[in-house]
Amino acid sequence: MGLQSKKANDYARGGFCVFFGDWCTTASNGRINLRSSQDIWIAALGELQLQVSKPNFDTWLKDTTGLHYADTTFTIGTPNVFVAEWLEHRLHSVIKRTLSGIIGTSVNVHFQIHMPDSAPAQKTPALQTDGGISVKEREPITRPNLNSRYTFDTFISGECNRMAYAAALEAAEMPGSVYNPLFIYGKTAVGKTHLIHAIGNALINNGRNVVYTNGQRLTNEFVLALKTGRMDDFNQKYRNLDALLFEDIQFLSGKTGTQECFANIFIDLYDTNCQIVISSDVMPKAIESLDEKLRSRLEGGLVVDIQLPDHNTRRAILKTKAQHLGVELSPEAIDFLATRFPSNVREIEGALMRVITYTKLSGGELSTAACMQALAVLDGCNEYISGGKDHTPPASAIIDAVAAYHGLSSDVLKGNRRDKRTAYVRHIAMYLLREQTNTRLAEIGRLLGGRNHSTIVHGCERIAAELSTNPQLEKTLDTIKKSLKK
Repeated sequence: MGLQSKKANDYARGGFCVFFGDWCTTASNGRINLRSSQDIWIAALGELQLQVSKPNFDTWLKDTTGLHYADTTFTIGTPNVFVAEWLEHRLHSVIKRTLSGIIGTSVNVHFQIHMPDSAPAQKTPALQTDGGISVKEREPITRPNLNSRYTFDTFISGECNRMAYAAALEAAEMPGSVYNPLFIYGKTAVGKTHLIHAIGNALINNGRNVVYTNGQRLTNEFVLALKTGRMDDFNQKYRNLDALLFEDIQFLSGKTGTQECFANIFIDLYDTNCQIVISSDVMPKAIESLDEKLRSRLEGGLVVDIQLPDHNTRRAILKTKAQHLGVELSPEAIDFLATRFPSNVREIEGALMRVITYTKLSGGELSTAACMQALAVLDGCNEYISGGKDHTPPASAIIDAVAAYHGLSSDVLKGNRRDKRTAYVRHIAMYLLREQTNTRLAEIGRLLGGRNHSTIVHGCERIAAELSTNPQLEKTLDTIKKSLKK
């Protein structure tokens, strides 16, 4: 039974009604025969609007046209390259399945920039992109203020940051489709900025449109736009993006107006599957004076943290940084610096630069002793130097001092007792032996009852990590150190 012109398909949920009778008939097999590519595409739009969100339909599909269908390839016209790329990467399979169902056979989908008002004389040979999109010319991608040195290749991945690294890599490879938003939090100088810049650099290298900003910059831009009446320009900056990279969202704490502004940007971009990556020094639930609806949206994706770098990661950072600077550090020197500076990446790299500078000026070698001497001279103190008034205490004295402070005997720390308290005190001894002396890890293990290398590393790392959150432990270590100088 053929379709009559009075029968309609309300393909637009917003109320737009398409009448089929004037341009389609029914074949003997019951399948609709459409007379033009545009007819086919209008029918496809009717089904697509039931499969995608209204914002996505209005933004990416509403202004498209059916150009031609030949040799199993259906060509769709788009108003610009960004729409073509978005459809190719986000809706290609959905469009292909829908068109194949309407036409009755498997079809290939091709996107092409199409401007109906253009004169034929203006035609330019099309350029073919990797995704099968024909474009007259690629619109220039503006590179935001990203550090080109911060890439995934230069990021040192370890136990402290492995999950954040994997999630960032996924966001760069498949923006908007897996972890969205991606919220990365951690203390200062642990690698949040490096990962965010790496995502941005990877996306831009793939021709994606990216905006990188932070809490303070957004606030300043928003206030200036309000004062100068240029909100349209402000809003335009955050439209039609493939990714928004936003650092230090905790800066929006208590700023109601800016929070509302950011929430609107977030919603608009999220609805178009724009990848949103946010960083903070604390998790979303710990940000003070933050709108609860915005907090809920931040928690709606993947929240990952970056811990302080563990010993092996610190060693890898030092080795990689030294190689980049064209210098060679002995394994012992790397181990010394990795143990001496457990706080963050910036501190580790700063210590290495001080050591390299000193040894170049003094003509010395990059040995452990040189590291101790360099840090002592350049830091204006002599706690690293053996000999003199502030000599390095003997290893046995450190073990005795740690044991005495906790009301234990040295033999207990060297023995086989493994209760929680004894193990903890033993870890403190390991940490101080490594920090205060030039004793190798194997020797520390021997002094503490023949314990192996990994046990010593674990003990040192446990204390180093706790120091960042436990002021009482820091006071305990200071008291023990002072007792060694008497």
